[in-house]
Amino acid sequence: MGETTATADQAPGAVAGDDGRAGARAADEAGGGTGGALAVPAAGAVGIELRELHRAYGRVAALDGLSLTIAPGELVALLGPSGCGKTTALRALAGFERPDSGQILVGGIDITGVPANKRDMGMVFQAYSLFPNLTALGNVAFGLRLRGLAARRRRARAAELLELVGLADRAGQYPHQLSGGQQQRVALARALAIEPRVLLLDEPLSALDAQVRAALRDEIRSLQTRLGITTLFVTHDQEEALSLADRVGVMRAGRLEQIAAPEVVYAWPRTAFVAEFVGTVNRLPGRLDAAGTGSGGGTVEVIGQRLPVLEVGSSDRSLGQDVAVLVRPEAVLLAALDPAGGPEGQRDGAAAAPGVPGRVVQRSFRGAVTRVQVELPGIERAGVAGTGSAELTAAAAPGGPGGAGRSGLVVADVATAQVGDLAVGAQVLVSLADRPVLVTAP
Repeated sequence: MGETTATADQAPGAVAGDDGRAGARAADEAGGGTGGALAVPAAGAVGIELRELHRAYGRVAALDGLSLTIAPGELVALLGPSGCGKTTALRALAGFERPDSGQILVGGIDITGVPANKRDMGMVFQAYSLFPNLTALGNVAFGLRLRGLAARRRRARAAELLELVGLADRAGQYPHQLSGGQQQRVALARALAIEPRVLLLDEPLSALDAQVRAALRDEIRSLQTRLGITTLFVTHDQEEALSLADRVGVMRAGRLEQIAAPEVVYAWPRTAFVAEFVGTVNRLPGRLDAAGTGSGGGTVEVIGQRLPVLEVGSSDRSLGQDVAVLVRPEAVLLAALDPAGGPEGQRDGAAAAPGVPGRVVQRSFRGAVTRVQVELPGIERAGVAGTGSAELTAAAAPGGPGGAGRSGLVVADVATAQVGDLAVGAQVLVSLADRPVLVTAP
């Protein structure tokens, strides 16, 4: 049934062998989170432990003492910029890279020196890596043939897996007759056909268009949850990591900056690097004005408000010291100002609302929300970092939309249904939601 000949050395790598702070920190440190429950581990599901892995290429340390534990049946995503070590970590687990030092344990057994083809792992790559001379069924059955399974049984198993990924009607087609998404489904079915103890996903969605990528992402999560297989997923795409994983590990320079449930990583980042890498963040100038510790507990004055501190980037901060306050766009509040300079609808004699004045310089429709970019005259240290920051205008430059002097920028995500009077050029009052903020060096 289209299952033609291919030799083992031709295989393109398909088979390798109160305010919420306390709860968030506890979940972070425990390695779990407040998100959805883990997949129910399959019978025989194994845990993974990487212990103090080091791997250097000349003077470049790809892994610098990386330690990571993955529970049986858990899906962990490693997220980070190019060169952070995430792919090296996955390749070390697969057996394609030998760490200079450290241990790799699967199911409590040290496999650091075990060859890749003896590790019982399935792997899916960014490139589909299908045999062009084999049908979809033949590609899925290939690993089973290497394991000596009888022809009838391997065809039945391959057909079962194609059914699982929604390609039962494509069993007799060759890779060139399949779309990119269909080819990656075949690659996923092939990795699962051998019933591996561990599934490794190396940026498997990067080559697909946005709509197919979103659909296949959901399918991968559904399959992993149903099968309960322990999975390591490597990506540079924040949305993929946050939507797929039970926990997300953010890597930098060969180390884990933070590992926690997706919502914890986003809402309660442990470091400025994590805050700025995962999503978009505003950096606003502030000043510590109440006692706290390196783990938070104080308050900070920022754009006319006093807010509780979630985290201080260094424990040697002192009262009165200038700091940078990191705030997500959804925590920035905008209110249109009337001609007299007060918030629209404010009663005469009412106490002045907290915040600072600004001017809308750009709007970007994003479906349910609209991202509004606001110029803050006289607050030159205000800026935006992270995903999407390159889209900003030159409003903060001298002589830009702010006129003479120098201005800063802030972005706010506003519900599109409520953005009506926040037109470009509108004067607005900018304030922050009353919630803890991350504080770090300016």
